[in-house]
Amino acid sequence: MTFDMLYSKIHRATVTDANLNYVGSITIDEELMKASKLRVGQKVEIVNINNGERFATYVIKGKAGNRDMCLNGAAARKVEIGDKIIVISYASYTEDELKSYSPTIVIVDEKNDIQSITNELVGSDHV
Repeated sequence: MTFDMLYSKIHRATVTDANLNYVGSITIDEELMKASKLRVGQKVEIVNINNGERFATYVIKGKAGNRDMCLNGAAARKVEIGDKIIVISYASYTEDELKSYSPTIVIVDEKNDIQSITNELVGSDHV
């Protein structure tokens, strides 16, 4: 049996752009991708804190240092520039793998600069 668990997340990122005329996906700064262990093409869930939208897409790599968080294609209609979002990825783990389970949580500021990286699930301390 496997369990679907949080793999990583980028917490409270700011949407920097919304590009309707693109095939689809979310463009994420390469440095944020590395910090959160996300891969190009990986499925992610996007939670829009501002309007409650929750949807899935896949990751494409943005230029390192640009702090891109751009929703593309149809997903661009679900956000506004400046919205706060959470980018979530999940993975399936066996019971044995869960013995050493450790998700990656990247907390960013309003400019999408990394404030901290933790492996602990935190609550309301990061609102």
